[in-house]
Amino acid sequence: MTTLSPINLAGKLSALSEYWSPRVVAEMNDYQFKVVKLKGEFVWHRHDDTDETFLVLAGEMEIGLRTGAIALKAGEMYVVPKGVEHITRAEQECHALVIEPRGVVNTGNAGGALTARNDVWA
Repeated sequence: MTTLSPINLAGKLSALSEYWSPRVVAEMNDYQFKVVKLKGEFVWHRHDDTDETFLVLAGEMEIGLRTGAIALKAGEMYVVPKGVEHITRAEQECHALVIEPRGVVNTGNAGGALTARNDVWA
C-alpha cells in the first residue's frame, strides 16, 4: 500500500512514553525504521547476523564498544557492524532512528528485561 503522507518522526516520538522500546514507523524491503527514546544505559549485546544503524534525531547518545566509544549528537549516525558487542547510553533523553532488518531483537544475544516486542508500529 502506498501512502501520500509523510512520516512525522517527532510526532511518532511524542506518542512514546517508554525508554528502550523501539516502534516501527516504516519498512523498506526487509528493513525497518524504528523510533526510540533512550535514557540511561542499555545492555551489552551483539547482533551476529546484521549491522545496526543509529541516527540521532534529538539529544545525544553514546555507543560503547569494547574498544572505545562513539559519541553522537543530533544529525549524526553510526553503523554498528554485525557481530560487534555494543551498549547504548544516554545521560539525558535522546531520540533516535534505528535501521535494521525486520525481526531483529533489540537486546540481540543478551535477552533480558529490556527486550522489546518486535514489529510494534508507532
